[in-house]
Amino acid sequence: QRVTEGINPIKESYQVSFSNRTRTDIDDIVAFLDNKKGVTAFNFTVPEPTGVVGIIAPTEPSMLGLISRLVPAIVSGNTVVVVSEGESSLASVTIGEVLATSDVPAGVVNILTGDQTDLLPWMVGHLDVNAVDISGISHETDLTLIEEAASNVKRVISRQVNEESLELISDFLEMKTVWHPIGR
Repeated sequence: QRVTEGINPIKESYQVSFSNRTRTDIDDIVAFLDNKKGVTAFNFTVPEPTGVVGIIAPTEPSMLGLISRLVPAIVSGNTVVVVSEGESSLASVTIGEVLATSDVPAGVVNILTGDQTDLLPWMVGHLDVNAVDISGISHETDLTLIEEAASNVKRVISRQVNEESLELISDFLEMKTVWHPIGR
């Protein structure tokens, strides 16, 4: 915190999360903060989707593994590009057909089938892909993909393929904080 000429320093601040809050809740919080003496600012922290997420389809278990990696990314509001190879390609295409006939909007899930050695460098190096889930590949390939992802500052997610937790959704979210001054 920096004190400059003509600007009041932040004496006390509150961090408020507005996810799952109604407009009435937000108005009550703002009214509470307006009545606090010495509080000059508060902030809003809101979860936002990461954007475009690249997912490498796991080979074993192919259907369950892909669904367990795909669902958290979709639920958190992201667009997904799935790279699938070998036996997992059939499961990926089947899931793609199910999603095409469901209420998921067109373009939310994009499936690429082919050789991973050809497709992965393009996907990981692409500037429009914001995050990569590398849970479905071997550890030897991990290091080269992590280096490639670091070249354009991508989020790299690596978890157990069969892991089940609500924390998986937060892997595909970014928290955006906005400071709001009170008074004056």
